[in-house]
Amino acid sequence: MSEKKKEKYDMQSPEAKALIDEIVHGTFMKEGTMAAFPTCFPGATIPIPADESHITALDVSSDGMVYGGTSGRATHLFVAMFHGVTGIVFDLGMPAGADHCAAVCCAKGKVVSCVNGPDGGRILAHSYQGLPFDLIQEWGFGRPSLEDWGKVNGERILHAVANSDKTSVVGITPHSLFAVDVEKAKAEVIGEVPGRGRVARGSKGGIFGKDTGDSLWRYEPAARKLARDVVKLPPGAWESAPLAWARDNQSGLLYTADGDGNLFSLDEERGFGPALGRTLLAPVGPMAVTHDGRLFGFCGPELAKMFCFNPATRTVSNLGVAVSVLERRRYGYVFGDAVTGRDGQIFFGEDDDLGHLWLYFPRILAR
Repeated sequence: MSEKKKEKYDMQSPEAKALIDEIVHGTFMKEGTMAAFPTCFPGATIPIPADESHITALDVSSDGMVYGGTSGRATHLFVAMFHGVTGIVFDLGMPAGADHCAAVCCAKGKVVSCVNGPDGGRILAHSYQGLPFDLIQEWGFGRPSLEDWGKVNGERILHAVANSDKTSVVGITPHSLFAVDVEKAKAEVIGEVPGRGRVARGSKGGIFGKDTGDSLWRYEPAARKLARDVVKLPPGAWESAPLAWARDNQSGLLYTADGDGNLFSLDEERGFGPALGRTLLAPVGPMAVTHDGRLFGFCGPELAKMFCFNPATRTVSNLGVAVSVLERRRYGYVFGDAVTGRDGQIFFGEDDDLGHLWLYFPRILAR
């Protein structure tokens, strides 16, 4: 039997040229600008040690400061300030015995952090950092004392968010839902839920999380009411990856994705809509929504690629692997959390050794 002759691949065909161009020019950032900022005051202080600098929790205060926490050999809490002439990530201290930060929440009058260690999870709080002077000066910052508000129930804390009026922080452990009263500085177990993935605050103030099967539970902080299996998840692979969320702070709309990278939106009154599109890789990791409604996030394990969902065109685009070429080149492969900044830029926390705080400036769309 004669061997079938292989056809020669036409490298000059339009399809081949388009593929070559995508490989050569489309591997790294194709849209917008990334800047990787070290966890220090460049030129004045040293960064958080490499094996203690996995950034796994971020939140932004009403005045635009970014508060966060790291994981690794030890946990550090920090504040990032990018105002006027100030550009700094300031290490606020190391909670004793902690090696993982599950959440940082900007609450009323306090920054509340959920950290874990060998003895389980506990709640910490500290005061806000004052706005830096917009002057050419010798900078001076003080570390606030860390208040230990105790454990929840002895289990590790998985995630937490602040409620609408910032008076409480709602979170989950592997088996329980809890709420922290910020004024009383006390955590209380609300009920039993299967802790998995992250939680998020909906358009009407309800807190949502993954329930058993293909459904969500909802907690109403004002009424202190927990309802199980209240929202049915759309068809998808919901057991293969923990839930990730992003909130549009203008509309309150929530975005999430299943284990195959299919994107969905959730309105607290209307429920889930149809699938919005699919990311190039799966699972979907940290995401955030900028002021014009576009959703940006990372997808894929270890060597994650950035994606964008534009609700105006209802398209999902691949933006490539993160790279910062400003001053010092750095590649970003794994990220732990994301928040939207005061001016619409998005902060991504790098979940890797010698983790940096990445600032993403989205492309300004043409009129």
